[in-house]
Amino acid sequence: MSNQNLRRDEAAARAALITTHSYDVSLDVRLAADPNIAGYTSRSVISFSASEPGASTFVDFIADSVHSVFLNGKGLPVADVVDGSRIRLENLEPENQVTITGTALYSTSGEGMHRFVDPADGQCYLYTQYEPADARRVFANFEQPDLKAEFTFHVMAPSDWQVSSNGAEVLRTQLTSDPATSRWDFAPTQAMSTYITTVLAGPYFKAEDAWSGTLGDGTVLDVPLALYCRASMAASFDADALFSLTKNGLAYFNELFDFPYPWGKYEQAFVPEYNLGAMENPGLVTFTESYVFTSRAADSQYQARANTLLHEMAHMWFGDLVTMKWWDDLWLKESFADYMGTLGVDRTTDWDTAWVNFANNRKAWAYVQDQLPTTHPIVADIPDLEAAKQNFDGITYAKGASVLKQLVAYVGFEAFIAGSRQYFRDHAYGNTTLAELLAALSAASGRDLGEWARQWLQTSGISTLSCEITGHGDALGAVAVLQDAVDPTTGRQEPRPHRLRIGLYDFDDAGALVRTNSVETDVSGARTDVTDLSGTPRPALLLINDDDLSYAKVRLDPHSEATVRGSLDKLKDPMARALCWTALWDSARDAVTPASRYVDAVQRFGPAETGIGVLLNVLGNASTAVERYVPRGQRDAVRRGFLTTAAEQLQAAAPGSDQQLAWARTLAATSRYDASRLDLLRGILDGSTVIDGLAVDAELRWNLWHGLAANGQATPEQLDQELARDNTAAGKSGHATALAARPEASVKAAAWEAAVHGTGLSNQLLSATIAGFNTGSASLLAGFIDPYFESLEQVWAGRSIEIASRIVRGFYPAGQDLDGHGGTPETNAVIVRTDHWLADHPDAPRALRRIIIEQRSHLHRALKAQALTAPALSA
Repeated sequence: MSNQNLRRDEAAARAALITTHSYDVSLDVRLAADPNIAGYTSRSVISFSASEPGASTFVDFIADSVHSVFLNGKGLPVADVVDGSRIRLENLEPENQVTITGTALYSTSGEGMHRFVDPADGQCYLYTQYEPADARRVFANFEQPDLKAEFTFHVMAPSDWQVSSNGAEVLRTQLTSDPATSRWDFAPTQAMSTYITTVLAGPYFKAEDAWSGTLGDGTVLDVPLALYCRASMAASFDADALFSLTKNGLAYFNELFDFPYPWGKYEQAFVPEYNLGAMENPGLVTFTESYVFTSRAADSQYQARANTLLHEMAHMWFGDLVTMKWWDDLWLKESFADYMGTLGVDRTTDWDTAWVNFANNRKAWAYVQDQLPTTHPIVADIPDLEAAKQNFDGITYAKGASVLKQLVAYVGFEAFIAGSRQYFRDHAYGNTTLAELLAALSAASGRDLGEWARQWLQTSGISTLSCEITGHGDALGAVAVLQDAVDPTTGRQEPRPHRLRIGLYDFDDAGALVRTNSVETDVSGARTDVTDLSGTPRPALLLINDDDLSYAKVRLDPHSEATVRGSLDKLKDPMARALCWTALWDSARDAVTPASRYVDAVQRFGPAETGIGVLLNVLGNASTAVERYVPRGQRDAVRRGFLTTAAEQLQAAAPGSDQQLAWARTLAATSRYDASRLDLLRGILDGSTVIDGLAVDAELRWNLWHGLAANGQATPEQLDQELARDNTAAGKSGHATALAARPEASVKAAAWEAAVHGTGLSNQLLSATIAGFNTGSASLLAGFIDPYFESLEQVWAGRSIEIASRIVRGFYPAGQDLDGHGGTPETNAVIVRTDHWLADHPDAPRALRRIIIEQRSHLHRALKAQALTAPALSA
């Protein structure tokens, strides 16, 4: 029986009983390059105290086999003490030492010790990824965040590899009996949680540097730096730029937090097939290697990478130095790091659009998540590890960061930082809950933040703000801000306090739309009168939440919306323009205005959008609107118009510009569902059509092949030839996607079988196969609806939660359209089938049900948007 899903009450009971002191962990990965070797020897020596002598507890270890267990020098019978993923320890003494040796398994799912073979050169690479609870897949431990300890790692690996861990390397010894193998010994760490320990091993390319900084008290801090990537990617590795970002960040955060960087060295590794953007392992941060740009990347992608780098660096204090006791308070680290990552880009780099991209991108993620029926308070209820795994979402990250931005506006930046500094000093190397943070911030600001926390951190849902304007002619009469704030989880109105600005914009003599006035006000309750605006000239645009201080959706008043839809390109302020784009998108998503009107706005004003991050976002939104929100009867015409604009702008954009790249990507993506521009795609691929300045590199080539394959215009032989010229990890992913995109029933069946029933796909190739499978008409995929629901329980029980989640989410039949002949979203066949499954499986795992409920909500939203303008439904 599986007992991997640790419950919160079990963790609390264990933490009340034991105190962990130290781990000594040895891993032997010398044979990792042999594909026939499934696992490696793992040995943990754990020293811990027990508050109740004679009591019992358990150690976590998800192993292939356990060889031996010694408690306080006495060997325990393995068959008696090993129970699934737990090893029982009984008759504890006040001070204890347990030694557990076993065989752990290499992973291809990105959980635990991930093993990857580079197709470019056949080299084997290893790295670990644990959050929230996969360290137990690598070594035996007490797997919960509040049982911190010091960790000492020893690794046996091939002598010509690079090996690293959290602590500094203190000794490397080549074995006399086997010169091809060496043993690496690393220094003990400071106290930390199990989930942020890490090991890296393989023939990685390594670059080295150092940073020195003088602290406020005159102390000089010396921090060794290193960067890693796969050897085959070294030519694309811009180490100098990454070191520069790292040094600027360390200088800024050391001064800002007034607490010296606590982890000795600072290394960063860019690793293959990573499930996350990055992970904040102290001393050795890991990142997805998609941040090593082997193909042309837009400026916004470099900025996003810088944001992630600084996000993880902020974690060295928020999350690593001070850690939440349990996953309910995951936001304590993620929300702060998300906020600090954007702040760091804004304060330490030359980019001046950090908060614009945060408003247009990160907050958009939160807005989507917060409108799902499964949304949750920022301070969430996390009863077990499966629930924790699902909560690394837009609420925990982006909404939490948005609320912190609102808190900064509420208490002031200086008070916010002063409270954070005291928080670090009071709880260094410890664990906390919300109460400790609020105490520090309240003391620093002089404000009681209890009610603020209740309204912002302990409720769910997003406020929608709109303006009620009375008066006629050229002057504003009475102006009020209306707040609609229904908590989706309770159905109650939960109006929140907002400190925000209302911007007034008019046309200047040159025809530009510029801010002429701004009013800062506090909004609370369902209605707030703004007396400062009464009697002022009516502006062309009245923008609530100007400068994006608060977290809320905004509805434009009719006069302002008309201005935006007619003159969005005249709005010069990048933040104001991004907020207006967001208001138009929210209106389309919420079925307030037809989705085709959003696509029209993108066609009309997208070519003039100078912010590449905003442009990429609105082009992606337009693609979603076309394929999901526009009614089926209108979709071909709307898509054809959008595709025409993309083709025209590809030719019209400045050669070599980011805008040209954005339109090229849009052309390829939209062509997957329309064959009218396939000659252009093929011409770009074979070189017969030359677009001045366009870099037709590997990433773009695979996007073009995806478009051709989805229309049946790419054979397996052609795709194999393309793979031969790009035999890289990214190339294999593009190849898998294009193969599965071909519009043939047998192709879709093979992709389904490989992903759902097979186990041969790594995490990256699984995602690629799912993406290709879903590139197909609703009719082609309709035959998989029943098999999908019939397979859910088997998939969830038989696969790791990471892989199961990808399959359940990725294969949900979300591409189905509104039923014709007077059908409604509620009568759609997939909606009905989903409702039946949920009703028939009330006791299915909570995390599984959450995914299904969320996917249903996304589909239902799309169907509602289609219903808004569907001719058959208008009667």
